[in-house]
Amino acid sequence: MSGIWKNNIGLSIFGESHGACVGITMTGVEPGIELDYEFIQSELDRRKPGTSDMVTQRVESDKFEILSGVFNDKTTGAPITMIIRNENMISRDYDGIKDRLRPGHADFTAKVKYNDFHDYRGGGHFSGRLTAGIVFAGAIAKDILLKKGIQICAQITSIGPIRDDELSDIITLSDFENLKDSFPVVNDLKKGLMKKAIRDAKAELDSLGGTIRCFAIGVPVGLGDPYFESFESILSSLIFSVPAIKGLNFGSGLKLATMKGSEANDAYYIEDKIKTRTNHNGGILGGITNGMPIDFSVVVKPTPSISKKQESVNFESMTSTELQVVGRHDPCIVQRVVPVLESVLALTILDRM
Repeated sequence: MSGIWKNNIGLSIFGESHGACVGITMTGVEPGIELDYEFIQSELDRRKPGTSDMVTQRVESDKFEILSGVFNDKTTGAPITMIIRNENMISRDYDGIKDRLRPGHADFTAKVKYNDFHDYRGGGHFSGRLTAGIVFAGAIAKDILLKKGIQICAQITSIGPIRDDELSDIITLSDFENLKDSFPVVNDLKKGLMKKAIRDAKAELDSLGGTIRCFAIGVPVGLGDPYFESFESILSSLIFSVPAIKGLNFGSGLKLATMKGSEANDAYYIEDKIKTRTNHNGGILGGITNGMPIDFSVVVKPTPSISKKQESVNFESMTSTELQVVGRHDPCIVQRVVPVLESVLALTILDRM
């Protein structure tokens, strides 16, 4: 199985959901960077399970341990290896599904590709739990970038049918500099409706997906190259490495298909520096950042593990069957994806810098 992403920055994730640990090895970080352990842990806490009734009740502390690449709290330039020990596995929940294929999961594709030798408990190496390592690496990248005046933010823009249109309207303004200190948040009414929708889906033994919009403010002009090493290409490779991501738009995205060129073009003006009146292209032109905020949106699919009965197949006997997934699962994964997306954006920017 490939768990490696390599450009100027290198990432190698390892572990399984119900194995001894999950972790990451990160290469390409320059020596002498002082790590902010409190910030790193706070980022991991944003992603960890068991924090409310709207996420899986698997309780994990997600305390990280750095095994190499750091000495006297500063990076040495050597690969940084980090592990998080798994503490709260209930593997017996998966005994009854070894040969029954869970709809929406990688069970079928994994069985065929890996000749049934893969660890299926909790999704094994396919589990979203492995994104903890990405958030660790992303926290390092975010801290480095913040010192260079680059800020990264992400917000949920919809959960199921509940959409925060006010948030979308606010962020289409061309002058993003003011967002550094007051990034808009989902208004209380919509936030309450989103929470209710998640709880309702959980009560119905079902799940919900949603959308997230992510930004980077203060990105310099000139990161990326045309075609195969475009900023979008590199960022997309990391975005689609995040489990459950099924759609991606840069800037106005799909709306560009209905615009005229005069509407979609971002007109230039000067205000201390060259800016654009709008940001329909999401801060990237010709695969290269143009100094406007990086702006992209993703679609997160509903959590496939649901307790409703579903039609399935027994892989071993090749017969039809019914499946009702038991155990602890997220009724909605969207809120836990937010810090992961911020991390992959930070890693892309740092990689190109």
